[in-house]
Amino acid sequence: MQIRLASVADTDALVSLVNSVYRGESSRVGWTTEADLLDGQRTDRDALQDFLSRSPDLSVMLVGIVKDQIIACLQLEHLGDEAHLGMLSVQASDQRQGLGRQMISAAEQHARWAWHARYLTIDVIHLRHELIEWYRRRGFELTGERHEFPYGDARFGLPKRDDLWFISLCKTLSLS
Repeated sequence: MQIRLASVADTDALVSLVNSVYRGESSRVGWTTEADLLDGQRTDRDALQDFLSRSPDLSVMLVGIVKDQIIACLQLEHLGDEAHLGMLSVQASDQRQGLGRQMISAAEQHARWAWHARYLTIDVIHLRHELIEWYRRRGFELTGERHEFPYGDARFGLPKRDDLWFISLCKTLSLS
């Protein structure tokens, strides 16, 4: 898999990928689905175009490409000495092949070398136990921090439950 920075020209492919991985029946092919927790979209064209139009000193989106097709992506935001990872997506039919690990490795490299970040953080819905354990196996540790879910904001999906929140995980990045 080739990994590169996304551009605004990738917007439609990214919207399709992310929504198919997290929402609806198509997401059930993979293990990262949130279809039992949320309906609606995971992201939209406007949100991704806004993200992609920011300065690369503040945020980037990495894409994984196989045979000229985007099959993986993630968002990365620069927040001082940390970088925040979000929206890690691997096409459902291509999950369990190590592509998520490759994307995280690329995110770590970018965070260290482009931004000199010391930490990589991520927020995960607290009910996603399998996903939390997957991140822990990648070196992330629970921080004890909790963040509220953005109820009432359809840009992030339509909750099927009233007990959703995010927990934070953090990984210390080596500088070598």
